[in-house]
Amino acid sequence: MSPKLPVNNSQTITEYLNLHKSQIAEEDSVESYKFAFDDEAFLSRRETIGIRFELELLKPEILLKEQGIEHTITVFGSTRFVSHDHALDLERDAKTPQEQAHAKQALLHSKYYESARKFGALVARYNATQDQNSNKLHICTGGGPGIMEAANRGAFETGDKTIGFNISLPREQHPNSYISPGLSFRFHYFALRKMHFMLRARAIVAYPGGFGSFDELFEVLTLIQTKKVVRIPVILVGSDYWSEMVNFTHMVEFGVIDAEDMQVIHFAETAQEAWQTIQEWYQLG
Repeated sequence: MSPKLPVNNSQTITEYLNLHKSQIAEEDSVESYKFAFDDEAFLSRRETIGIRFELELLKPEILLKEQGIEHTITVFGSTRFVSHDHALDLERDAKTPQEQAHAKQALLHSKYYESARKFGALVARYNATQDQNSNKLHICTGGGPGIMEAANRGAFETGDKTIGFNISLPREQHPNSYISPGLSFRFHYFALRKMHFMLRARAIVAYPGGFGSFDELFEVLTLIQTKKVVRIPVILVGSDYWSEMVNFTHMVEFGVIDAEDMQVIHFAETAQEAWQTIQEWYQLG
């Protein structure tokens, strides 16, 4: 039971505090005495999940504004694609039939890596002609390897700012080397990462990819279909791949989507075609 507050001058506040402290075991009070913002165990509680959501939303928002990032082009695609030079190295070093088959596939798919790299460079060159940040379109990716690395790389090598939204995974995904200093972010929650992909996006460019790429793509299409976000162009690079994986025409014929829903989807074969679609959509010079 806590001591009573002092009622006269014979018992000073200091004496009261010392008495109170002596009645509480230090090992029982150390966690409760921490500042709330400095108590990792407290912040990790289920009851504080809303605060963690808010922080993951707020931190990138503030830092991106400080860097003058207003608009982005979000690029998705497989993490498994490598550059043409890397694929040639794999082909040269392959010894077993399995390694040779892997190298052959890597060389075939390297065209997508080089395309994403070129696309990043095209966007960066456009930005170099713009004086106002409000007119610029910065490359934004998930920050990992493959297509993400390629798009970041193309913009970075051309001298532009480039953004990576990484995610913590059981097998940790590390940021690629072509994200601008101060623009590499790590998320714990997929939902908040997806929100940041869309908050500033003025176009989505999707290269062939796996479950993650399809997850992001259909999330975007659903948001546009349900009018939760403004309509933006969604460009699918590699029409053979996308047409084989998803029969959009049959979805319209089957009545599960409307023909109007297809108006935001554009197919492209090259980086130049993807960039041209964006230029025409926004009437960029």
